[in-house]
Amino acid sequence: MTAQDRTGGLPGYAGHFEEPEGYLDFARYGPPSRDVLDATAQALADSARATHSTVDDLMRAEPRAREAAARLAGTDPGHIVLLPNTSTGLFHAAFGITGGTVLVPSGEFPSNRYPWQRAAELGRAVPRLLEPDQRGLITPDTVREALTGPGAGDVVAVALSAVDFRTGHRADLAAIREVIGDRLFVVDAIQGFGVADLPWQAADVVVTGGQKWLRAGWGTGFAALSDRALERLDPVLTGWTGVEDAGLFDDREHPPAAGAQRWSITNLSPVTAAAFAAALELVERSGVPAIEEHITTRVAQLIDTVLACGGEVLSPVAPEQRAGIVSFRIPGTDPRLVAKALHGYEVTPTVRADSLRLSAHASTPLAAVDRVHAALNSLR
Repeated sequence: MTAQDRTGGLPGYAGHFEEPEGYLDFARYGPPSRDVLDATAQALADSARATHSTVDDLMRAEPRAREAAARLAGTDPGHIVLLPNTSTGLFHAAFGITGGTVLVPSGEFPSNRYPWQRAAELGRAVPRLLEPDQRGLITPDTVREALTGPGAGDVVAVALSAVDFRTGHRADLAAIREVIGDRLFVVDAIQGFGVADLPWQAADVVVTGGQKWLRAGWGTGFAALSDRALERLDPVLTGWTGVEDAGLFDDREHPPAAGAQRWSITNLSPVTAAAFAAALELVERSGVPAIEEHITTRVAQLIDTVLACGGEVLSPVAPEQRAGIVSFRIPGTDPRLVAKALHGYEVTPTVRADSLRLSAHASTPLAAVDRVHAALNSLR
């Protein structure tokens, strides 16, 4: 038994959380840490006793969160903007491209489909579906093929998920960057940021929400923009907080801010900023490689358990191709019945019409795997 198993999770990390040991739905929502709860409670308590300095004091949480996000993304705070969710960032990116074609994988989560459709309706960039290979995966080869066929010359950007929400397959961001060359590369990072040690600098736009694997709660997130993105994307949705001299109210239109702050529409909640900063700093202290190592171990154990119980695994089996998600089905058994069995053993999965999804984090103990094994065995 490893130290990770004895402590119930990654030492120094798992002790910050208190979700039930059978919770395996982090790809949908990550229960926040006590650090996040304490930061939220403190910010709210301070706001309830407001004085002349309270608002300014609370607003200091935003640059703190930006700095932590920048360190984790491998950039600087000037290339980071806080956002309330992933979708807001994707709409900024979609509306910012003036024309041309954007490759978007079929089967993408809808948050990476609607922004491009809405932009096309306004006469801006037009999305074109990027079809996966015979395994259902988006790879550098599938992108290369799409860029050598008819209409390839019109492609100005590629937008995809770093980790597929259905299967947990992780995209080879570095190789895809090489394939697309100087085109814009937009990455939805919500299923991988903070738990998968990926080369985020390969992308021009990295967008994530904080409510899943970062475990910061709802209303948190950020975007990291490269110099190429800042140069080419029109700041169509810039609000009053996204301009130069935002605090100067002189009844004149100010130019967009020089850095990523130009994607700001208005002030966000300093309470959620404090929560986000606490969550990001916990990831920093624990280290993404250590978090990823623990998740990799648990995912391998879950895959072995599903296979041993007669299940069909829909996620990649090779560790280098997957992140924290295990999608599966039990042949001949309605997923709702499988879910009922899992619930009976106090396991929380994601339930789909044709499959189930288990997603483990660095606080997930070995006992969670045992519960899944017992639940699936009960179906036999």
